[in-house]
Amino acid sequence: MPRNTNRLLVPQARAAMEQFKTETAAELGINVTPYMGDLPSRVNGSIGGYMVKKMIQAYEQQFAK
Repeated sequence: MPRNTNRLLVPQARAAMEQFKTETAAELGINVTPYMGDLPSRVNGSIGGYMVKKMIQAYEQQFAK
């Protein structure tokens, strides 16, 4: 059985990151369920890639102020 090996630098942020993942997937039109093993890696990768893009954009906006 696969196990989650992702480790957050700030463990208290887990709930916020799950919410961020759900919001990002919804923006991409992807239905996120607790078990995402049936989704191809391309779909999961697009969610993660878009999350990173949004985080970088938010940081740049914060930095520009």
